Amino acid sequence: MKQILDAIMAGDTASEDFANLPLPEHYRAATVHKDEVDMFAGVASRDKDPRKSLHVEDVALPELGPGEALVAVMASAINYNTVWTSIFEPLATFGFLERYGKISPLAKRHDLPYHVVGSDLAGVVLKTGLGVHSWKPGDEVVAHCLSVELESPDGHNDTMMDPEQRIWGFETNFGGLAHVALVKSNQLMPKPGHLTWEEAASPGLVNSTAYRQLVSRNGAGMKQGDNVLIWGASGGLGGFATQYALNGGATPICVVSNEEKAGICRAMGAELIINRSEENWKFWKDENTQDPREWRRLGAKIRELTGGEDPDIVFEHPGKETFGASVFAARKGGTIVTCASTSGFMHQYDNRYLWMNLKQIVGSHFANYRESWEANRLISKGMIHPTLSKTYTLDNVGQAALDVHHNTHQGKVGVLCLAPSEGLGVRDEEMRSRHLGAINRFRGV
Repeated sequence: MKQILDAIMAGDTASEDFANLPLPEHYRAATVHKDEVDMFAGVASRDKDPRKSLHVEDVALPELGPGEALVAVMASAINYNTVWTSIFEPLATFGFLERYGKISPLAKRHDLPYHVVGSDLAGVVLKTGLGVHSWKPGDEVVAHCLSVELESPDGHNDTMMDPEQRIWGFETNFGGLAHVALVKSNQLMPKPGHLTWEEAASPGLVNSTAYRQLVSRNGAGMKQGDNVLIWGASGGLGGFATQYALNGGATPICVVSNEEKAGICRAMGAELIINRSEENWKFWKDENTQDPREWRRLGAKIRELTGGEDPDIVFEHPGKETFGASVFAARKGGTIVTCASTSGFMHQYDNRYLWMNLKQIVGSHFANYRESWEANRLISKGMIHPTLSKTYTLDNVGQAALDVHHNTHQGKVGVLCLAPSEGLGVRDEEMRSRHLGAINRFRGV
């Protein structure tokens, strides 16, 4: 990998020279092992430790197929799907790899006794397969995490509807927390030139997810003037939702867990902040019973901030803990748009508040290529900014995942892969100087 890294660090290596670089037979990667899926049996979710299940080891370079690319990964990032993979919840991801492996001989490569994880990357194309014409060795890229086969008509209006739609690095193998990744060429997008490798790697999954969930017609279709209640508004997903609300003429109502996170939202430009630690809501009386009085207290707090208006849109991703309150809080005719469910997948709500008030629940999952491209374009134009707060090395990926698991992070947690240090990879210094203040504010610096 030294020759590859030297070529990238040179900054002016020709495409032909990249194409002639020898590819390694093995590379370093963060993995989970199939024979360890029961290692946390009987352990409470919060006590499951990714440092015990995530291994950093050498793995074999996969065969390159048609329509694919091998990418040298300079940096990646941690998402909740990596946490779920590492603690084998709600189920081990090897079932995904086994099912994928049955659809074709090419897909069979993914069905292995180890799973290379990670759904973000920023890096450099090393080699492309047959039929790839838009990308060449040496191109600096980021990747979105939608993997589709597109052999069914169902996915051709919206690739998220493809029956063989998967999340790369979660439901497929050879993900981005590694020195090399295997992606489909239609996952690739240009790396924003004013960002470092770790900054450019951090938005991919959450930025595209927030764009579809909040802005796209496939999600909530946010418009100017909307009030948008955003749970976890300074975090990896909520931080981008807050930016999209502000950028799109809406009013974010930012829910955070402490004053430091409230400060990040204010730095973004948000004015309506709810600090949960001050409000001390108890939406659940016990494990099976919610408390509607606490929903009403939330609604009253929102109306206090907005001058008497309820949210047009609730940006939902905590799931079980907050979903009943979200359905209650949305205005009559409003929209609750939901993904992720990081506090639990089994949602409960009082249907009277949905049905009698003509509200709608919209499910949203990642984003199609067009939506991901638009979200990345806004990053490249300096209209949306990374929310990276901390960066680890690949060898410390277990600790990085633990931070996200325990919600001790703010914004996104990055991981250096081939990049030897932070701060590298900026190609457009002029644009960076114009946006450095915003980049630092949105990172909480």
